[in-house]
Amino acid sequence: MESTKSPTTSLDSIAHCKICTLSCYLLFFVCMVLYCLSALLYCCTIVLSTLCLCAPWSLEERCFVSLCTLYIAEMTIKTTLTLTLTLIYLCVPVSAPELPILERRNWLIHLHYIRKDYETCKAIIKEQLQETQGMCEYAVYVQALILRLEGKIQQSLELFQSCAILNPTSSDNLKQVARSLFLLGKHKAAIEVYNEAARLNQKDWEISHNLGVCYIYTKDFKSAEEQLNLALQLNKHDMTYMMLGKIYLLEGDTEKAIEIYKKAVEFSSENTELLTTLGLLYMQLGKYQKAFEHLGNALTYDPNNYKAILAAGSMMQTHGDFDVAMNKYRVAAFTVPESPPLWNNIGMCFFGKKKYVAAISCLKRANYLSPFDWKILYNLGLVHLTMQQYASAFHFLSAAINLQPRMGELYMLLAVALTNLDDVDNARRSYEQAIQLDTSNPLVNLNFAVLLYNQGDKKAALQQYQEMEKKVNMLVESNSNTEFDPELIEMAQKMGAALQAGENLFWSKPGKESKNSQHSSSNKAASSQQPLGTNQALGQAMSSAAGYSKSIRLATEPEPDVESAPSPPTEPPGEAEAEDDVEEAVEPPKAKEKKKSKPKAVAE
Repeated sequence: MESTKSPTTSLDSIAHCKICTLSCYLLFFVCMVLYCLSALLYCCTIVLSTLCLCAPWSLEERCFVSLCTLYIAEMTIKTTLTLTLTLIYLCVPVSAPELPILERRNWLIHLHYIRKDYETCKAIIKEQLQETQGMCEYAVYVQALILRLEGKIQQSLELFQSCAILNPTSSDNLKQVARSLFLLGKHKAAIEVYNEAARLNQKDWEISHNLGVCYIYTKDFKSAEEQLNLALQLNKHDMTYMMLGKIYLLEGDTEKAIEIYKKAVEFSSENTELLTTLGLLYMQLGKYQKAFEHLGNALTYDPNNYKAILAAGSMMQTHGDFDVAMNKYRVAAFTVPESPPLWNNIGMCFFGKKKYVAAISCLKRANYLSPFDWKILYNLGLVHLTMQQYASAFHFLSAAINLQPRMGELYMLLAVALTNLDDVDNARRSYEQAIQLDTSNPLVNLNFAVLLYNQGDKKAALQQYQEMEKKVNMLVESNSNTEFDPELIEMAQKMGAALQAGENLFWSKPGKESKNSQHSSSNKAASSQQPLGTNQALGQAMSSAAGYSKSIRLATEPEPDVESAPSPPTEPPGEAEAEDDVEEAVEPPKAKEKKKSKPKAVAE
């Protein structure tokens, strides 16, 4: 859209000139009147002073009256002249100094930019660049910002490079060049430009912060930590604390991450994102009291913070409070009605309440919204196993394994489905793969032992049973408060009796019933020898918004988010920032939700 001058501009100028001419005539008339009055007053004063000298007064009195009269006349003339000169100064138009042609329209460009009137702004920039032959630095700078907002990153990079050529001593131009390189995924090139900008301005915290972000993407966590700490020394900001905490999470050091987030909360106590992240980290460590405290603070400042709502609901699901969790999710549904984690959690609440059809309906909606979320596929496979729909369970578990091939529990559940589909060979291969990937879960070995026993391979079954006992003892030694599902203990006792392996001292103790059971398995008769049941281990149901497994590491590569490198405040405002995703790659994991299977009665 071309910008043209208003047709009223010339008429306004003519009217202004006429008004100035009339003002000059009026001023001349007023000045002449004042001058005449002052002259008349002066003459009167001289006459009065002469009469005073002839008056029959004493000499002192006559002199005093004459001097006062002359003084009044003199002050009147001075006042008249001062007033005349003041009127002349005020009425005669004084032209403003002409701005240099290169900077003449910068104010107008800035005004339209902050109003987000980008079309008009671009038209003015085009005229300005035509007049200056492309030498106006600010016009080129703002044009590059607008192009970047429109997604034309490469074109904006070229314009920012032009700004750097026009003014090579400006660190702001170099920061924008580096940011465009960062958005294009050229992190090493961005690091070089940021280092050059740091040489020009060593006290800019943004340069250090953005350097740290770039180093994160290049996997140089040590350099990233140094730069972010330097940024905090120069100026403390919430974003810097968050990025530093994410570095420790990527390195697997949760304790250091918690310390950083605690300092961040002390610095900015009302930042709901910091409070939510800290609460999630406490959930990961099993410190539910502190987690609930921080999540509650986050909801106090922002009652519609859906991340905190999902985390609090997931924690309630973990403890079996499904109705309370559902009430929380109803609040979140108004804010994010199309959130895959939300529908996944609602589905698992129905699963906990034994409403399996409703659970499948919600989980399939979550799968429709996020088809590549392996946790949703995991839960779908789990629910179908519970409903003895083994073909559907195999379908969803296979899809989950394709997305998450390093999780042993998925292979175990797949083996359960294959066993019930009478594909024993592939079930054995799946169990073997699960054992290789998960070296601490005794449930895998127990289910594998049941399968081998039902197939008549008692020697291999005994070997798996003994391996299961070793894992149980290791878990008890590492944590004396470890509690196992009563069904797991019962099946292990029956398996030990069937294999004549002797009773383990641990299994001889009565099992504690707890909602926080590690895993559950259900088995029914499938062999003519001794009916130990089908290999139906239902594992733990994991919430997508709170998907966490100790065997799963955090993603080592953060998501290429434009928001990771904040825009410098030196540029004109107007850049919008995108919202963080619930499942950001560097976001800390959350606690897992556990479900119990309902095994069928086993024949004695």
